[in-house]
Amino acid sequence: MTNDTALVPFRIDIPQADIDDLRDRLARTRRPHPVPGRDDRTDFSRGIPPAYLAELAEYWRDGFDWRAQQAALNTYEQVTTVVDGQIFHVMHARSANPEAVPLLLCHGWPGSFVEYQRLVPLLTDTFHVVVPSLPGFGFSTPLSGTGWEVARTTEAYAEIMTRLGYDRFAAHGTDIGAGVAGRLAALHPERVIGTHVGSDGRSLGMVGDQFPCPDGLTEDELAQIEAVRTQEAAEQGYFAMQNHRPDTIGAALVDSPVGQLAWIAEKFRTWANPAHRTPDEAVDRDQLLANVSLYWFTRSGASSAQLYYEASHSELDWLMAADVPSAWSVFDTHPLMAKVFNAWGTVDRWVEHTAGGHFPAMEVPELLADDLRAFFADVG
Repeated sequence: MTNDTALVPFRIDIPQADIDDLRDRLARTRRPHPVPGRDDRTDFSRGIPPAYLAELAEYWRDGFDWRAQQAALNTYEQVTTVVDGQIFHVMHARSANPEAVPLLLCHGWPGSFVEYQRLVPLLTDTFHVVVPSLPGFGFSTPLSGTGWEVARTTEAYAEIMTRLGYDRFAAHGTDIGAGVAGRLAALHPERVIGTHVGSDGRSLGMVGDQFPCPDGLTEDELAQIEAVRTQEAAEQGYFAMQNHRPDTIGAALVDSPVGQLAWIAEKFRTWANPAHRTPDEAVDRDQLLANVSLYWFTRSGASSAQLYYEASHSELDWLMAADVPSAWSVFDTHPLMAKVFNAWGTVDRWVEHTAGGHFPAMEVPELLADDLRAFFADVG
């Protein structure tokens, strides 16, 4: 770790020239030739529908107010600090409660610290909330070099909590952030009070690949898992590209705002609760575009993809045994989630919801806040 442990106050201040450039690029978007029969804005079977993308891009250009979003985000204390040569951006919401528990929130892709904007105010009665940005994401840019994967990030997050004055803390994560939270508990059990994972029924699609398949499943249960795997196979294009060719897709994402919008907005439709028909119905449209804007202004489309490459070439296990209390909240659940992911009975608290999806902090922040408070009240 670096000897420079300074926490530097930070405020978001995107230059007006960058905002004007974004609007100009959106106004000059070069769109594909329309394909007859592809005018349904709700049909995501081939990716984000052109009609919906055009509508969303038009709103981003003429209706979305970045300055209002920036002002809202700047109501929270923010700092930057350099760990192991890499700059990290950290949002820090202190509680007025002197007994508050420090809570580390770990985001994934295609999220950012913006993902927790609606959740944080629901937690600060109970927690001091800390939200670092992954290396290569948001204002944790530019990357200082190669090699920033989950293990290195985990140690950086532990150092950040030390610098903020938190010797012991709780940890929550979704997506990549769940791996970071779990690794923190495994490697620093003396510091981590407990871990809370946010997941969804789509996770069954990774069983047998990223996650082990438990013994004792029936043929019908194995068939159900295979059905989810088949369904989720259509979602793996981004995964293969970012795992193996991040520079190639990165060049497109930092040069085309509509390309960046399509790359992210599609996932907020296909990964959010499928009961919703378009991304802005699953999550707030302005919050979605604030997240996309952050990727655009910081060129994170390219640098965030590097984490996938590093992770896929590091041979790290996503699941690590940890001797600390743990909980899972599963949103848009599947009947087999508990049997598969808690087959060994190691999860102390297991809660399932039919609502929400891959982005619970944006989709159902009240449910997630309730689960976090209930779990850490018991283990704190």
